[in-house]
Parts: sequence; C-alpha cells; structure tokens
Amino acid sequence: MTDTRWINAVLTSARPRVVAALLRHFRDLDMAEEACQEACLRALRLWPTQGPPRDAAAWLIMVGRNAAIDATRRQRRLQPLPEEDAISDLSDSETPTIERLDASDYRDDILRLLFVCCHPELPATQQIALALRIVSGLSVAQIARAFLVTDAAMEQRITRAKRRIGGANVPFEAPGAVERSERIAAVAGVLYLLFNEGYTNDVAEQGARAVLCEEAIRLGRLLLHLFPVEPEIMALLALLLLQHARADARFDDDGNTVLLPNQDRSRWNSSLIAEGLALVDKAFRHRRPGPYQVQAAIAALHARAARAEDTDWAQIALLYGALEQMQPSPVVTLNRAVAVSKAEGPEAALAMIEPLAGQLDGYFYFHGARGAFLLELERMQEAKVAFDRAIALANTPAEAAHIRLQLDKLAGAARAGGKKKVPEKNS
Repeated sequence: MTDTRWINAVLTSARPRVVAALLRHFRDLDMAEEACQEACLRALRLWPTQGPPRDAAAWLIMVGRNAAIDATRRQRRLQPLPEEDAISDLSDSETPTIERLDASDYRDDILRLLFVCCHPELPATQQIALALRIVSGLSVAQIARAFLVTDAAMEQRITRAKRRIGGANVPFEAPGAVERSERIAAVAGVLYLLFNEGYTNDVAEQGARAVLCEEAIRLGRLLLHLFPVEPEIMALLALLLLQHARADARFDDDGNTVLLPNQDRSRWNSSLIAEGLALVDKAFRHRRPGPYQVQAAIAALHARAARAEDTDWAQIALLYGALEQMQPSPVVTLNRAVAVSKAEGPEAALAMIEPLAGQLDGYFYFHGARGAFLLELERMQEAKVAFDRAIALANTPAEAAHIRLQLDKLAGAARAGGKKKVPEKNS
C-alpha cells in the first residue's frame, strides 16, 4: 500500500475509543495519551505493509496497553507492577487480543473520557483545550494557533487542567445514569463553545480556526452516536451543521464580512443543510423541547429561506422569546430584538434593548445593533455614537472593518440628507 492517507483517518476515528480504554486501565491521563501515541506510531510503521487489523481500535488498545506496561517496567527497573486490580477493572478484563470489546464497552469508555475532560472543576477554556488534546488528538501547536495564544501558554493551560483533574480525585469509572443526565449538558456545552470559538468573524484566521468548527461537529456526531435518542444532542449537531453550512459565504474576496441577508445562498453547503434539517425535524418529534432545539429551529428557518426576504422573522422572534424563557440572557433578548426589527420595525426593537445598556455596554454587537436601529429611525448623531462605541469594542479586524463601512454609509447619508439602512450583525 503506497497511499497511507487512509491510516490517519482510521487513527483519528479510533482515538477517542483508544485513549478512553487506556485511561480505564491506567487511571492516568498522561499515560493513556502517551500509550495511544506509541500505538499510533507502530500503526504507521506496520499497517502500510501488513494492512489494517480487522478491529483497528482493539489493536491500538492492545498495543498501547502493552507499550505502557513495558514503559512502566523500564521506569521501575523491572520492579513488580501493582496488582492487576490496581490498574484495570476486573469486570472489563480483555482477552489477549481484546477482540471481545463490544459497543457498550466503547460507549462507557468514551463517556468516561468526555466527562473527565468536561469536569466541573475546570473552567470552560481548560475543558475545551483538554478535550481537543485528549479526545481529538490535536497537537498543542494546533490548539494554540486556533486560540491565538503561544504554544507555551497552551501547554500550560493543558497541564493545569490535567493537574486539577488529578487534584480533584476524579473517579475514572463509567458514569451512572443520574450523572450521565446531569453531565451531558456540560459536555454539549463544551462542544457548543468549541464551535463558537472557531466561528470567528476574521477571515485571516479561518484556516487555523476552522478546525475547531470541524472538530466540534465530529465530536457532536460521536456524542449523538452515544445518545442516539436524545433530542437536545440531535439539535446541537443540527445547529452546528446549519451554521457551518454558511462558512464559504461569510466573507467576500477581500476578506470583508458578508452578513446573512447579503450572502450568496448558492454557496451554502446543501448537504450539511439537508442533514441539519433532518436532525431538527427528528429532534422535535420527541416532543421534549430544549434550548438547542430552539436555536436549531431558528437556524433552520434561515436555511429554508430561498432568499433573505423570504425569512420568517416573526417566527424567529417567537422562537427567541421561547429561548428567553428557557435561558434568560440579555444576549438572547438582543437577538430577539434584531428579529423584531425585521418583523415590526426598528422602534419596537430599540425599546427592547434600551434596558440592556448597562449589562451589554462592553458588548460589540449591542452597540452595532443599536446603531443600526437608530440609523433606520434617522437618528443620525445617536447612530454615530453607537457605531463609534462598537468599533472601539471590535474583537476582530473584520468586525472593525464592517463598522467602518457603516460609518462611511452614515456619513454619506448625512451628506445626502437621506436614509440608509444598516444590515443586522448576524452572519
């Protein structure tokens, strides 16, 4: 076999199972990670000539386990190892070839790994970094590039996360039913944050950060495989797919942000949209609505509109109202106001967001949206103040460039004595 690209795909797919199973054996994140890496290196040496084993994950677990045991023996200068029950679950003991590991074993192992990475003792930034390193197998350099920090800073973040996990005495046991239901929301939340981290409004960073969106989707598929009848997980994956489907249309050739109403919808990924819409419909058939289902339904309404003017803004406003009831947040209210401005006009929208000024004064999109509403109402000076505040708070060059464009339009409107509309922020 001369083309070995298939090996990387197999190793990437198998990694969560392998690391999770090795973690079960050795109760040590570093050891599990190193053992998996050694197994992957051996696969890269052997599989091109010998071909892949029948069960790649089982082969990697066996090789990684043996490599870790050998390394432990060398480190201890051939001193006896602890008793087997100190490093492995007797109830999960393997045959010599580990070929009897079934889907339920894998399920529990992966759940264990995801729950460890998403432990509540860790801040969200450390949860995401640890999941990307341990579950996804991204290098420290890749993660650092995506988060726009130095390799050393990201290494420290991951090391601190591992240290906190060790200090918290996190049990490496398969979570029970109650804990699964309680912690699944945390796991889903990490995937949501991971995707949003990659969904940047700066085209210059897309190459490095798009991997975060793609990895969030991959892990979302894995999570849905583990919880195939959980409507919120269906909806989460649907939301990520529908958002990511617009990736190619979000920037023009000059790197400027193209807002949702102005995007070339022929550039949207139709296969991702079809998959996302099917998951939305499937989730709602369970009749157990949740926040991700509401957000996915909003994304679905945008996806189903053949043209921007066909968008059902009234329905979107109602859905944001439902989301407010489930998860009260000034940002949700701001998003509802944008929908209300489309359905009822800028005056109603402006009245909705004015009480949010204190809470969202440091939020770029608040001032951008407020400026747009004021401009529609021909309150030019107030609009300029809002846009000036927005540009001061811009997080990316693309955001700043967009607001400068609006200021240019504002100046032109003032000179002409006319009225210009500023499109909404959503992209």
